Amino acid sequence: MNKIDQLLDIMARLRDPKDGCPWDREQTFASLVPHTIEEAYEVADAIAQGDTDELCAELGDLLFQVVFYAQVARETGQFDFDDVVAAIVGKIVRRHPHVFGEAKIASAADQSLAWEERKAAERAERAKREDRPASILDGVARTLPGLTRAAKLQNRAARVGFDWPHINQVMEKLEEETAEIHAEIAQGAAPERMEDEIGDLLFVAVNLARHANVDAEAALRVACTKFERRFRRIEALLGEQGRTPQEATLGEMDALWDRAKGEER
Repeated sequence: MNKIDQLLDIMARLRDPKDGCPWDREQTFASLVPHTIEEAYEVADAIAQGDTDELCAELGDLLFQVVFYAQVARETGQFDFDDVVAAIVGKIVRRHPHVFGEAKIASAADQSLAWEERKAAERAERAKREDRPASILDGVARTLPGLTRAAKLQNRAARVGFDWPHINQVMEKLEEETAEIHAEIAQGAAPERMEDEIGDLLFVAVNLARHANVDAEAALRVACTKFERRFRRIEALLGEQGRTPQEATLGEMDALWDRAKGEER
């Protein structure tokens, strides 16, 4: 038995109605989603840490999620693991006619363009099957992280010319959105209004990142890592004094923050 078959057999045994694992038997497509997202982020974290051993392990966890979904679907006669493999094989071959067919593509840029054209054709065909109008925004998953989804929506709209031509215009819009938040605060805005205005600000910030050729999600992760590193340094410096952040004033912690920043230069 090869390793994939062994994994599929393990999954089937875990879901066995009589002798399987109670937790595994209870899972559904919907209940598995948070675990799948978590595993994908753990793959990304292993890559960011440069830990190839951990990456290997995390990829195994992610693969197990795919096998789990396939087993749940097999039990209800919807599809099985072979169908999942067949679907991706067909899609990859279809989208790479320059490799598996007679098409000629000269560069990676040309390939990206051709890839998007094929994806657009597939989205249009799906809309036709579902008897609804096609949209340039079709296929941008609502469950994506907010910053990633914002960038994808903006990129799609930009393809048909709905975009600011210059980054300075995005900066002006950012300042406009900031001013609107100031106005809402001055008026004692309700949380719903603040949510709406801050959402607009974040959406424009993503647009700014896009115009600067920066991945907003990656930039925020870098900022989070930087914040964590500096705050941990504050904790360490206070620890040297036998104190904790709870025992320090904001002014003291601000001064230590500046020290932590200075140490990084």
